[in-house]
Amino acid sequence: MIRVLVADDSITARELLVETLRSDPEIRVVGEAGDGDEAVRMTKSLRPNVVTMDVRMPRLNGLEATRRIMAEAPTPVVIISGHFDVRQNQAFMDALLLGALWVLERLPGPRSPAFQDAARRLVAMVKAMAQVKVVHQWTPRPAAAPESASRRPGTARGVRASILAVAASTGGPAALAHILSQLPRDFPAAILVVQHMAPGFIAGLAQSLARTTRLRVKLAEDREAIRPGIVYLAPDDHHLGVTGPSTLLLSNSPPVGGLRPSASFLFHSVGEAFGTAGLAVVLSGMGDDGMDGLRALRKAGGRVIVQDEASSVVFGMPGAAVAAGLADSVLPLLAIPAQLVEAV
Repeated sequence: MIRVLVADDSITARELLVETLRSDPEIRVVGEAGDGDEAVRMTKSLRPNVVTMDVRMPRLNGLEATRRIMAEAPTPVVIISGHFDVRQNQAFMDALLLGALWVLERLPGPRSPAFQDAARRLVAMVKAMAQVKVVHQWTPRPAAAPESASRRPGTARGVRASILAVAASTGGPAALAHILSQLPRDFPAAILVVQHMAPGFIAGLAQSLARTTRLRVKLAEDREAIRPGIVYLAPDDHHLGVTGPSTLLLSNSPPVGGLRPSASFLFHSVGEAFGTAGLAVVLSGMGDDGMDGLRALRKAGGRVIVQDEASSVVFGMPGAAVAAGLADSVLPLLAIPAQLVEAV
């Protein structure tokens, strides 16, 4: 039985969430909170498997409640809100950086033709998140990195990396925020990122990540010139890759393993274009996206760094790379930034 705490200051929205979740025989709603303060207290006392959290609530908003829950009683948090315009409100992405696992739009009314699909997505997400092991989270801080990059040569195979290809899913935004916050302003390589998340949120994530780092963070554009010190995120529903060593590629070719963007597409492309100068990083995430691409990248002479199990919210993607023998280094999250600086 999956125990869920529902936090929302709207009685109507809360009742709809509760009834929708209770319609599944494997889910039990163990509590309802009307503000963030209640959500924190009830999480500590009831110990639910999942918390659904509105963002805009009185007394203590959902963002601060998420921060406190992840610090004091780590529990999977799914953000659910009707305020869905991330261009105007960065609270959703900030919650992900603080350790929330996913963001969903508030359910439409029961008479809406979209209700059944939305209800199924909600139930499926709550069930999936209930299986996630969460860890205590830190508060992302703006650019605590050194002013200059290390000049030591990359140690792995004696070749400096000139491009980083990063893949992440559940738990990835917080991991990305930490890594980027520790990289110096003159980081001499471009960073290409595939981050799996719900449609409509990647632009907001780029803006939130930009506040944690000295580097520029943006959505990738097709045929854009690759520049060092820029973090390029794959936009919604497009594969991200490269055409040669100087130009980005966006593709709407079929999904790979059901995913678009796909980490495998990115890794394969980087391996083909950069060979031994390509470096892949696999962070926290569900599933095994990226494995075929990692094989191609390593065959081309590239290297692979994987986040270790103890620091991963979900060890799915990193664990698959380790199990397949594709990882050159398996590191705790806190050790990855220094390794990246050394590698480039």
